[in-house]
Amino acid sequence: MTEPRVSTASTRAASADTEYAAPALDKGLDILELLSATSGGLSQAQIASGVGRSVSQIFRVLSTLERRGYVHRDSQTGLYVLSLRLFDLAHRHDPLRGLLQASAGPMRALADAAEQSCSLSVEDAGLSRVVAQVESPGDFGFRVRVGALFPLDDSATGEVLRAFRSSDPDAHEPALRTVRDAGYVERGDAIHAGVIDIVFPVLRADGTAVAALTVPYVKTRRSVLSADEVLRLARHTASQISGSLFPASTP
Repeated sequence: MTEPRVSTASTRAASADTEYAAPALDKGLDILELLSATSGGLSQAQIASGVGRSVSQIFRVLSTLERRGYVHRDSQTGLYVLSLRLFDLAHRHDPLRGLLQASAGPMRALADAAEQSCSLSVEDAGLSRVVAQVESPGDFGFRVRVGALFPLDDSATGEVLRAFRSSDPDAHEPALRTVRDAGYVERGDAIHAGVIDIVFPVLRADGTAVAALTVPYVKTRRSVLSADEVLRLARHTASQISGSLFPASTP
């Protein structure tokens, strides 16, 4: 059996300045990253191998993570898995919690009316992260996983997040100015044939995007609405979420 191994933050930054390094914290983060990238549980030896350390080096850190509730050790198999502690912390974060609360109802209404799936994404460390997803109530729909990460520079969602990143997009990126002038993106998905991405920004009062609402429109013989009709619904939904989050930004 091949031992699991991931490219952790500490290994990626091995050549960086270590003046302020915190070895114990590095070990803990390495373990969490490894477990999050692994399907199923791992033994203590597999974890040590996966993060490039000895069992003795990770023993105390692993015990602390277990005591604090970040990992769980199966009493029968001895394998370690992530608990839901990180999920709980992420959903306590006020900006994300408010965004999810404000978007849940409008996104459900959009999916029901259009019979198309929709998702909500935010910029996260230079990537686009899906934070909410509502599936189509119909027989067909396109689904993305909550938590999935995508590049900002080659997706319709990323274009919208970049275009509305500030109140004045970079003058050397005319494509982003075009997106900003239009107020949305509608184009064929770069990866999935037959999918049209319809993306609107969820705007703060200053005109910058807190998130992007995406409808991956799938046209079938059973589609209840055209792409143009879904575009109008998506525009309204994004505006509705913005108005709920930032009442001053709407008339």
